Amino acid sequence: MIETTRLTRRFGPKVAVQDLDMRVQPGEIVGFLGPNGAGKTTTVKVLTCMIKPSGGSARDHG
Repeated sequence: MIETTRLTRRFGPKVAVQDLDMRVQPGEIVGFLGPNGAGKTTTVKVLTCMIKPSGGSARDHG
């Protein structure tokens, strides 16, 4: 399971992701959609440990 709780990532004064709560169950297929600048890539980078969150948490249970 992948879970985020109030995930936030800032780059200086710019907020890329704010208070994202998400839970993906094992075997579940999800699409991550949004306009340019919505924070999709930033969220994936936090989930893959490429960058650290500014606040909240992201966990991989397994």
